[in-house]
Amino acid sequence: MTRIAVLTPDPADLSYASQWPGVRDRLAAALAREGIEAVATPWTEHIDDVAGLAGFPLILPMIVWGYHRDHPRWLQACATWAAAGLPLANPAPVLAWNSDKTYLARLAGRGVPIPETIWSAGVTVDTVAAAFTSTGAEQLIVKPTVSGGAWRTLRLSPGQPLDAAPKGSAMIQPYLPTIETAGETSLLFFGGVFSHAVNKRPVGGDFRIQVQFGGLYAPVADPPAAAMALAKQVLAAIDEPLLYARIDMVPDADGNWLLMEAELIEPDMYLDHAPDAGMGFARAVRARL
Repeated sequence: MTRIAVLTPDPADLSYASQWPGVRDRLAAALAREGIEAVATPWTEHIDDVAGLAGFPLILPMIVWGYHRDHPRWLQACATWAAAGLPLANPAPVLAWNSDKTYLARLAGRGVPIPETIWSAGVTVDTVAAAFTSTGAEQLIVKPTVSGGAWRTLRLSPGQPLDAAPKGSAMIQPYLPTIETAGETSLLFFGGVFSHAVNKRPVGGDFRIQVQFGGLYAPVADPPAAAMALAKQVLAAIDEPLLYARIDMVPDADGNWLLMEAELIEPDMYLDHAPDAGMGFARAVRARL
């Protein structure tokens, strides 16, 4: 059986301790059916010294949850892995740029539709007031450009206190009420081939679709053609050798699909909702090997 490495969270970070082992088990089960053994190892053990990863023919960084709270060391690790030429998939340079959501601006510059976004060096009363004025939105979403799992993400109404606002570089967007009605749809691609789609909706009164906030997930048997077209447009705009990609999108009030994120580092691939239970992913890994 071929042994590959799967990078996991810092053992000192207990934020997702009840969640990530289940994702690891789903990945491992799918890979095992293709004759591949997944060896879990924390990414924080390989920041400066790659000796512990040197013997693996493939390294998957797919469960490095929490890296956004340790971003300088994450970038340091990516640089180390790139310099060592480690066989990461996705590639280390992708892991670096995809960790900062300003990449959305670059994709928008290549024609990919994203929500109206104001990029700010910080969140202040003045920047928020200006955003309400310029967008005409009734509510705004404010989140750090380096984030994950709705970390430090706020939905603001005019005049709302900013005590919990993110520090440092942030993005401000008009709130899309369609997240409550249509939800967010994720399209999963392995080796450039579409695998499956999942729709995620928040519980009543919330806007966060993550499972830790009660998000409701359901498979999408036949994603809309326009959603599929947007996902393929995003992948073409990235144009890098991706082993896996999760393209998250939401329709606006007019039904136009907008890219929310291209998750290329550590996304949950929702293999429990894949019709083949993840065999498409396992075959893509085998092909890469």
